[in-house]
Amino acid sequence: MNREKKLNIGCGEFKKNDYINMDWDPRVAPDVVHDLNKFPYPFSDNEFDRIEADHVLEHLEDPLRAMQELHRISENNAIIFIRVPHFSRGFTHPEHKRGFDVTFPYYFNPSFKGGYRGYEFTVKKIKLSWFAQFYLKKTVLSKFAYYMARGIGIILDGLANLSPVICARIWCFWVGGFEEISFEFMVKK
Repeated sequence: MNREKKLNIGCGEFKKNDYINMDWDPRVAPDVVHDLNKFPYPFSDNEFDRIEADHVLEHLEDPLRAMQELHRISENNAIIFIRVPHFSRGFTHPEHKRGFDVTFPYYFNPSFKGGYRGYEFTVKKIKLSWFAQFYLKKTVLSKFAYYMARGIGIILDGLANLSPVICARIWCFWVGGFEEISFEFMVKK
């Protein structure tokens, strides 16, 4: 039986079962300790079938270079799932260096004359989330506030994801912005 090989980069305290968990901080006891700003990453070419990065790229000095490295260590047709802050909510963490929007995938499309990076990903899905990172919110919000915000988020997310492009360009600020944008990419080699 061929098992899928999976990597969770920047795992912090949120390690995933059946993944190789990588983080820069040895205190969180990851499987691999590595600074994601240092290249190359300690893996072979074409090693992973799935890579996840949950609120990591916004902390890095060069997220496009990190994406190039994820491309290198992924097999053809591998899935890379990225969650990052949406620009409309602003930089809510003191270590965030940037926010992201629906144009992020353009840089991985060979037909984009404005800045194709030379490594290709196909976008499978883009999703906006008004209320995100449930695992953290449960630790800081009252039960009532948590479930109220989660309910509002379900409604706003449903409307926003009818067309993330229209939402991100026209009405996202009317609702205080969106906390998160996620991208599901397929690696093309």
